[in-house]
Amino acid sequence: MDLSSVCALVTGASHGVGAAVAAHFVRAGARVVLHAGRDIERARELATSLGSGAVGALQADLAVPGAGTDLFAEADALSDGRLNVVINNAGIFVDSPLAADDAGWQAAWQRTLQVNLIAVADISRAAVLAFRDRGGGSLIAIASRAGHRGDDADHSAYAASKGGVLALTKTLARAYSGQGVLAFAIAPGWVDTRMAPQDPATRDLAASEIPLGRMAAAEEIAAACAFLASGACPSASGSCLDINGASYVR
Repeated sequence: MDLSSVCALVTGASHGVGAAVAAHFVRAGARVVLHAGRDIERARELATSLGSGAVGALQADLAVPGAGTDLFAEADALSDGRLNVVINNAGIFVDSPLAADDAGWQAAWQRTLQVNLIAVADISRAAVLAFRDRGGGSLIAIASRAGHRGDDADHSAYAASKGGVLALTKTLARAYSGQGVLAFAIAPGWVDTRMAPQDPATRDLAASEIPLGRMAAAEEIAAACAFLASGACPSASGSCLDINGASYVR
């Protein structure tokens, strides 16, 4: 996959899926700006290891209102106004049980929606406004199968946030594809990263619910992002690619 025309911002790129996306893109010829929420040193180390394909690494706490807008502006400036792809990968998976006290319930919902949905919307808004003035671009949002099927009782906020990401993606695609701004979503199930279950018994249970027999690898998500970013199939704008080992088929 030739990504030599791509200059991408990858959020949540210090580890897991985001790191795999950044590395895959650079190997395919793209230039990338890496974002980290907390572990900026790890993102910088990855950027150094990627060589000239990595434009740099930026830190932004997407739980802070407005941080997404500022992040896009900083990344675009760092890349000399050449960004044309955004991978909205950064996200959190925190408990939001009904049995929590009111303060805990509100805090879990507010933080989850801010990071997983509002920051994505802010970054996407800034990207659309920039991309349509420079000939187009692509937005790729990492959602979740939970956005389609829901999640367990302790993660209603997470499921709702990812459902919102899917609706946002469809809306942006309908509104701006005609102006060259394409929008796609990817909805993984369990991906074998630090966000996945680490306890052996819990991992075995998770895998037992996946007909393929294993969690997805981060590199699989990266490969899907590369395909969508390549421009190989612009008519897929507005669609969602499910990567869940047939654990949720719709």
